[in-house]
Amino acid sequence: VVAPAGPEEEGTGEQQGQHGQGTGSRHGRTVTLRLPAREATLVSRGPPARALGSLPRMPVELVIFDCDGVLVDSERLSVRVESRLLTELGWPLTEQDVLERFVGRSDAHMKAEIEAALGRAVPEWDEAYRSHLHEAFHAELTAVDGVAAALDHLEAAGVATCVASSGTHDKMAVTLGLTGLHERFAGRIYSATEVTRGKPEPDLFLHAAAAMGHAPDQCAVVEDSRYGVEAARAAGMAAYGYAGGLTPAEWLAGPGTVVFDDMADLPALLGR
Repeated sequence: VVAPAGPEEEGTGEQQGQHGQGTGSRHGRTVTLRLPAREATLVSRGPPARALGSLPRMPVELVIFDCDGVLVDSERLSVRVESRLLTELGWPLTEQDVLERFVGRSDAHMKAEIEAALGRAVPEWDEAYRSHLHEAFHAELTAVDGVAAALDHLEAAGVATCVASSGTHDKMAVTLGLTGLHERFAGRIYSATEVTRGKPEPDLFLHAAAAMGHAPDQCAVVEDSRYGVEAARAAGMAAYGYAGGLTPAEWLAGPGTVVFDDMADLPALLGR
């Protein structure tokens, strides 16, 4: 990341490495862009390079992590399970449909949408969804590549961290537990079940920041969904959109948002 360029200045970023999820060698590139004031240049480890968003207005004191797709590589499993179950219920949705409609939203929102689409209550959904999802998690779930090292770096730098997710506490106990991350965040895990309005409203992130004792302008949010980055912007927090998973980078781009695709880059992007 390059320091903010002036209105007519050029920003140049250079980085070299290999993307953890790619194949073969990917060499860093130098990208030169004409940037408006307060924009940051991000050089991704694999094409295409991206230069998006504003740098934080104050030093980041609290990093709020989404869970699914940011800490744990669960979205690809969830989308697969949801597509199959919804089709069996009588609402045939592809995995792409599920990604566009539901990734980043709460379980309550998804169930309400299912019932509206089917025109009936679906009391069978909760248990079927939970059991099939947990089966997939126990068989295949891993932490997002590079996130453990990023957390180590932030901890060593004295930066506070917490989790704020659309998922339930029970779900996070499973996903964070299976990936060895639960103990890192014990006592600092917040769910959309604790607020009236979930993402894309700002309530969850504001709740997490208040509970952690930080003002919004001291916070950065790491998200992988468009609803999540919208919630971060609405909360007045710096948004970091992780595009190393299912969500396309263009869905995450927007004001006050830095888009990146390698979690190992996060501490440097945060200025830590």
